[in-house]
Amino acid sequence: MTGNAITQITVEELAQRLSAQDSSIQLVDVREPQELAIASIEGFVNFPLSEFAEWGDQVPTLLNPDAETLVLCHHGMRSAQMCQWLMAQGFTNVKNISGGIDAYSLLVDSSVPQY
Repeated sequence: MTGNAITQITVEELAQRLSAQDSSIQLVDVREPQELAIASIEGFVNFPLSEFAEWGDQVPTLLNPDAETLVLCHHGMRSAQMCQWLMAQGFTNVKNISGGIDAYSLLVDSSVPQY
């Protein structure tokens, strides 16, 4: 196992953190705008992976590299890519939301639409 293993957080853990209104965490959603229009979770900042060229160089100023950063996508694949990239940029506490918004809808909040 490499030192670059991505830490996972379950959607249940995410729900606990959101309900605690923990202001120390950064919430990043890497899905596309049309996906956000269907389903989203309040508090997440959107950095669509397809638009990486537009926001990639701004991330160090937009986000705190030392803050705990939770990354969301549809199923957990794109968010894992983002986690790896953030860690390469020097982010020290990055977690991938396992199962993505799909799992969140199934296991936590059925009012979040599935697509």
